[in-house]
Amino acid sequence: MEITTAMGCSVGFAFGGLVFVAYKLGLLYQLFHKTETQSPRHGGESVAEVLRAHGVKFVFTLVGGHISPILVACEKLGIRIVDTRHEATAVFAADAVARLSGTVGVAAVTAGPGLTNTVTAVKNAQMAESPLLLIGGAAGTLLQGRGALQDIDQMSLFKPLCKFCASVRSVREIVPTVRKALAIAQSGTPGPVFIEFPIDTLYPFHLVSKEFGVKNPPKGIMGKVVSWYLHNHLKNLFAGAWETRDLSPLPVHIPHATDDQVQKCIELVSRAKKPVILLGSQATLPPTPADDIRAALESLGIPCFLGGMSRGMLGRDSPLHIRQNRRDALKYADLVLLAGTVCDFRLSYGRVLNRHSKIIAVNRDKTQLLKNSDMFWKPTVAIQGDAGSFLLRLSKGLMGHKCPEDWPQSLKAGDVTKEKANRGKADEKTDRHLNPLSVLHRVDELMADDSIIVADGGDFVGSAAYIMRPRGPLRWLDPGAFGTLGVGGGFALGAKLCRPESEVWIIYGDGSLGYSVAEFDTFTRHKTPVIALVGNDACWSQISREQVPILGSNVACGLAFTDYHIVADGYGGKGTVIGREDEDKLDDIIKEAQKETREGRATLLNVLIGKTNFREGSISV
Repeated sequence: MEITTAMGCSVGFAFGGLVFVAYKLGLLYQLFHKTETQSPRHGGESVAEVLRAHGVKFVFTLVGGHISPILVACEKLGIRIVDTRHEATAVFAADAVARLSGTVGVAAVTAGPGLTNTVTAVKNAQMAESPLLLIGGAAGTLLQGRGALQDIDQMSLFKPLCKFCASVRSVREIVPTVRKALAIAQSGTPGPVFIEFPIDTLYPFHLVSKEFGVKNPPKGIMGKVVSWYLHNHLKNLFAGAWETRDLSPLPVHIPHATDDQVQKCIELVSRAKKPVILLGSQATLPPTPADDIRAALESLGIPCFLGGMSRGMLGRDSPLHIRQNRRDALKYADLVLLAGTVCDFRLSYGRVLNRHSKIIAVNRDKTQLLKNSDMFWKPTVAIQGDAGSFLLRLSKGLMGHKCPEDWPQSLKAGDVTKEKANRGKADEKTDRHLNPLSVLHRVDELMADDSIIVADGGDFVGSAAYIMRPRGPLRWLDPGAFGTLGVGGGFALGAKLCRPESEVWIIYGDGSLGYSVAEFDTFTRHKTPVIALVGNDACWSQISREQVPILGSNVACGLAFTDYHIVADGYGGKGTVIGREDEDKLDDIIKEAQKETREGRATLLNVLIGKTNFREGSISV
């Protein structure tokens, strides 16, 4: 009896093992799904079909053989392929499209170094919470780890940077994998996702089959086993590849505040005499339209400090938008609403918050919601949910209630005083060249109402953040918490494609310009005319300002007054150098640059600037 039972178990295990092996080799799947060996179709077409079904209009790329089928198929389906001069620019452009369009931005790059070139841009998208799909090529499914061209462990590289990573192992997996990735990118806290496509999942059967042929297989049983394995792997790769599949978007899951949480916040705000709202980029995320959020803020009547993508939310001159003296306002506020704003270095890790204030924190990400709350601050109410929809529900619950008017009026008076002092600094003469503050004031006054401002730099851009005023929601693009230099070319490219009728300004430092000046070639080829304003002080001034007085040396901080305008000319744009002798003509030069872009030519204003003490004491670490 025991022998019979043991034999039965052994047979069962053996059978189970055979079934498992058959499953892993795809033999079971192949019994029910055909391999169409004569089909000219390829996996790139499946990728393109899913992207089109999800409303993707642009794919940014730097071309490589691993991904050519995807690019060709997308173009045939009407998705615009925009090729850049660096892979990081492709990802930055996709990031900008995600922020401005409310859809997922898409970048596709080749294997190995093509992907490693995107790492900084992907990390920036992760920290900026931008929904982005990175498509990467890869070595063939049987060649990975065997020394193929540009073959590295790409999955390990991107798992810490992305919400979801997948490696496609057969053509039939393409559609469900891309659908899943696009939904995950937008769900919860948005962020980047990554899919690698081995080259044999993208090209047609007849081409891939040539690579699977063994010219001199080993003789005997081993040769037959190798030949059978390769033939079976090829068939399984394409089995069921062209069966009809659902391409439509999967549901996107967004966390929301509960009714009880909203009601508690309504009661807290209704009792507050000096409330303040700190609005972060997260408040601009779908599904709530930016114009609805603006209406909610105006209904609440609470003074607001706007950061990141929320700059411009209240327009250019709203009495509720407070731009200066934030630390003082937080000192006296009896209630602070952190709507997508994080207590990181930008809020001194929470130390600027008054311990006696009631604090409402709303954030989709639990870690960001409670960051540093174990040390420097404590939320009265912490809500893991969408900030934009929360503001609408709060406004609705407080309909008819208004913040006491003397509070925003007193803060606005402080704004006026501070900005008057800043304007006085703009009128001062620098030792040489132009006063950067004066230049920024002139541009701010002359830029079109539909302008989008892209911020890429340190000192000059830091000054611009105080002076330049976005005219409306989603009209300011900066890297976000990662503080990445080099976003300018890609952000501007994505912005101009999303809003072709808008004037797009890149505010560059001369240091940051070096990362993406080659994209003037991209602007020219793809007819995306933008205006680059370069504050050229021949220095990494953000660093130099601290390094010299503290350490007594300007080493590695010095640059040259380089002819960047000539570089722009060489790439097909229009470059102009502006010095002190052009001060009286500055308005005319700016207007001429605007005219050039309206006529389809990207322009670069190489503005030679001097030093001011405007940002003395600003941090660079």
